[in-house]
Parts: sequence; structure tokens; C-alpha cells
Amino acid sequence: MNDQAPGTDTRFQRSLTLLDGALLVIGSMIGSGIFIVSAGIARDVGSAGWLVVVWLLSGFITLTAALSYGELSGMFPHAGGQYVYLREAFGKLYGFLYGWSFFAVIQTGTIAAVGVAFGKFAGYLFPSLGDENLLMGTADGFHISAAQLTGIATVILLTYINTRGVKSGKWIQFFFTFAKLAAMAGLILFGFFLFKDGSIWNNNWTDAWSAKSISKDMGAIMHQSLSPLTLVIAICTAMVGSLFSSDAWNSVTFIAGEMKRPERNIGLSLFIGTLVVTLIYVCMNLMYLNVMSIPEIAHAPSDRVATAAALKIFGDDGAKIIALLIMISTFGCNNGLILSGARVYYTMAKDGLFLPAAGTLNSKDVPARALWMQCIWASLLCLSGQYGNLLDFIIFTVLLFYILTIGGIFKLRRTMPHHPRPYKAFGYPVIPAVYIALASFICIVLLKYKPLYTWPGLLIVVMGLPLYKMLQRRTIK
Repeated sequence: MNDQAPGTDTRFQRSLTLLDGALLVIGSMIGSGIFIVSAGIARDVGSAGWLVVVWLLSGFITLTAALSYGELSGMFPHAGGQYVYLREAFGKLYGFLYGWSFFAVIQTGTIAAVGVAFGKFAGYLFPSLGDENLLMGTADGFHISAAQLTGIATVILLTYINTRGVKSGKWIQFFFTFAKLAAMAGLILFGFFLFKDGSIWNNNWTDAWSAKSISKDMGAIMHQSLSPLTLVIAICTAMVGSLFSSDAWNSVTFIAGEMKRPERNIGLSLFIGTLVVTLIYVCMNLMYLNVMSIPEIAHAPSDRVATAAALKIFGDDGAKIIALLIMISTFGCNNGLILSGARVYYTMAKDGLFLPAAGTLNSKDVPARALWMQCIWASLLCLSGQYGNLLDFIIFTVLLFYILTIGGIFKLRRTMPHHPRPYKAFGYPVIPAVYIALASFICIVLLKYKPLYTWPGLLIVVMGLPLYKMLQRRTIK
């Protein structure tokens, strides 16, 4: 595949190293989810043991997918990542449907959500920037807050920085990823060594495997024991939050055109990054269990589990500490998402499946126009106030595309048996098959018990079919 822009000899510059790739994976995965979603998981499964199991399962699924993607990245070390893998394995239609969903909500919706999360937590330190500062509102409930505009400002700033060359984005990623890792490591250590009430940890693990749902009724905390079947269902639905928190691990595959030795470094970046994040997420949850009881985790105010933990560890300054940590985390996360996402639209444009302007590189050898297109749509999603719903809708579809992509390994082994494979999927065929089985089971459970997470996501994908036909007709003409 040619990464060259039409009418020019400019190409992507391979300037990113293995460390850069691993930091992009880590920085893109860690956003705001780890600080929030454990509350919902605790309400679903109701015990320390099963809370940790949900995070371990999510980490295992993510890690097995990353190990499988190593083979695909070695076979097709080009910009575009998952779009390219689907196109090569199943044809342009499947690649386009992924790319359409990616632009419509997966990447841009995540950028919007992470940007507004930055604004919300900036409001702790600077109230005029927060979501309580309403700047405009209508009778039907639509409003614009300072947090939304703050989120848009960060998206625009990071987009501009990334148009100045991949090295500019690289240094932002380097600094903020290390900053968030150091801050989270500090929070974990303080949560274990500064907080001295050992009775909380002991009580949480005394009844660690008694699964139950936790709810509130008229202010009273209610417990309902779960049968083995309902526990399986609860684990699958609880994993929506933990899997979303672990998503975006494949961002490094989108920038393969700018990686040194991509056939080697993409796969290693995926393995190192997903392993580090999985370990951090499990340690964060163990810290929560050392500081708070399961009911306290389940009913943390506004689900801000990390804020509630920090208040117990550091006192009144805890909320400010967590606000600063999440601002660092979300800023670095969005840089990785913005940097990588535009490479997908660039590659689609080269195939005639996106706006042609997205398929050009600027004087800094980056797809600046694709970056600004992404910026504009993400900013509109920030204003819409609906991106959170869209993200819930698309989780099911994201899993479907992961299943399809890893299934592509099996097909490509048959259709391209002699294609160079510098790295082969770890544990093939067992590990890829395990991922497909687990992810498919989760999708089936969500399809049956959480239709809100499934049918709307499928609808977004189906909306891409007439767009594909229209683009095909334009290309033929």
C-alpha cells in the first residue's frame, strides 16, 4: 500500500520508536474511566473478589486481542491500522463500515467525552471552567456549559499541535503519559501505605465471593444475592465499563506509517502498553478496596470513586488532587486519540472512501486536513451533549469489529499463506480463538439483556451502507 499523498512525493516520516508506541498505547487507554466505572461494577457484582475478576477478565481480553493484532500489524505495516486489516481480510466494504463508525462516534465521540471530562474536572480547580457554569440553555433541556467549551478548546489546541508534525504530538504524549503514570503510582502507594484502617480491607475480603447487586431504596442500601446465571450476566454487563476504560489500545496501529520497524515495534508496543495498563487498573482497584467498603465504592458521589478514595487518603485536598490527576490523564489521552485517529481517514481517502482532502499531507508530513475534519466533528459532539449515549451504543459494535478483525487472522492464513509474517499471533490458533469466544459471548449477553447497548450501535453501522454505495458510484464515475 502506498502512503503517498496524491500529486506529491511527500511521505510519512518513520520517526517514532518502540517507546513512543508503548506510550501512545498507555496514554490512549488511560482516560477518565478508571477513576469512575468501578462504582457501576461494584453495584453489579457486589463483592471485592468479583470486582477484581471483572478487571482481570477485561485485561485478559484486551491483552489477547493485542497479541493477535501483532501478526496483522507485521503483515500490513501501513497507516490506518484496523481499517487496513479489515479491508485486506474481507474487502473494502468491511473496512469502510469500520472507518465510518470510527469517524461517526468511536474516535470522535471518545475525543469529545474525554475533552469534556477535562473541563468538568478543571471546574474543581477553576469553577468558571466547570459544567455548573451554564452559558446557554433552552426549554427542551439543551445547554452549553463552560466545561463543553473548555473541552472544545483542548481538542482544538491538541489538533493544532499535531498539525505541526508528529514529533510535536510525540513530546506531548511522552510528558503527559509519564505524568499520569507517576501520579497514579503515587495514589496507589499512598492508598496502601498512608491509609492505616486495615479493617476495611479485611471486611471487603472476608466475604469476597458473595455476589450480589447493590442498590439504594429510600436512602437505604439494598443487597440482592446473585445466582450463578445472573452472576455471569452481571459480569458481562459490568465489563462494558471496564472494557471501555481499556479501549483505544489499538491506536498505535493507526500510525504504523510513522513507526520505525513497524513490523516489530507495533506488536511489542501493543503487548507492553496493554500489560502495563492492565496491571495499573488492577492495582487501582485494589487500592480502592483498601480505602473504601464495597457499598462506599458502589455509591461514591456521582460515581467518582477515585475522588472519594482521595478524600479518605488526603482529606479535603483529595478532590483537588484527583481533579489535577484526571486533567493530566484526559489531556494526554486525547493527544493520543487525536494523533492516531486522523491516519485512518487519510488511508480511507486514499482508497476513495472518505473526503479527498483528508488524503493529503502538509509540509510537516502529517494529514492536517484529516486532523481538522476530526476536530470539527468532535467539537460538534461536545456541543451536542449526546456523545455519552453514542459511546454506550457503540461498545457492542466495537467488540464486533474486534472479533471480525481477529477472525481475519484465520482467513488471511488461508488466503495469503505466503505473505511475510515477521510476527505471528501468540498462541495461534488457541489465543485468538479464545478472544473470539469470550468477546462473542459478551456480545450475545449484551444483545439479550442490554439492548440499549446493541441495536443503536448496529444502526450506526448500517447507516454506513448507503454512504458506501454513494462513494462507490462516485469512484466509478
